[in-house]
Amino acid sequence: MKKNNFLPEYITFLNVKINVSQNVFIPRPETEYWVKKAIRQIKMERKDKTKILDIFCGSGCIGISLLKNIKNCFVCFSDIDQRAIIQTKINLKINNISFQRFSIVKSNLFDNISGKYDYIFANPPYVDPDRINEVDKDVLKYESRLALFGGKQGLFYIKKFLGKVKKFIKSSGKVYFEFDPFQMVEIEKIFNKHNYFNFQFYKDQFGKYRWAVLFDL
Repeated sequence: MKKNNFLPEYITFLNVKINVSQNVFIPRPETEYWVKKAIRQIKMERKDKTKILDIFCGSGCIGISLLKNIKNCFVCFSDIDQRAIIQTKINLKINNISFQRFSIVKSNLFDNISGKYDYIFANPPYVDPDRINEVDKDVLKYESRLALFGGKQGLFYIKKFLGKVKKFIKSSGKVYFEFDPFQMVEIEKIFNKHNYFNFQFYKDQFGKYRWAVLFDL
């Protein structure tokens, strides 16, 4: 197969080497920015063993960066796309992560997930299909559309995720997830619908609201 100039074989995410050969979603600097902040916060909050779910794991970059930077944590990786499952396994091996520190589950959202977690991280598909003209043609050609598009207003998976996440997070836990800045108002309405009153929106390095944290659920 002819190598293209758009799709790199590897990228660096924090201090982690990530292979993207399976045409999964390529991690973005905006995600790296907020995950770095989350890692710093978790290190301040916890010293004992920490159980984390990386849902919509894609390349596995979020969960692997957590494993690399947080001692005594265990990560469950989950995605519906078999390419993401394969890619995550490749990256766990590349980064020499012990089998005792992770599990991998192929699942449609929470269908095959069990137990409760101290932290849940999610970077769901959130691109509105009606805004496809704003997406770079190379992104559409080489990256997984399953990982990009999130249905009407880009909120289909976010709504389903927020509708069920409370069952899988410990009462003292936190949920971190990424979204498109234009979705913030609608996401706050979803929070209110599910009686999520403890939350905070945060801006990325470009001054746009990019991720939210739910706590005390």
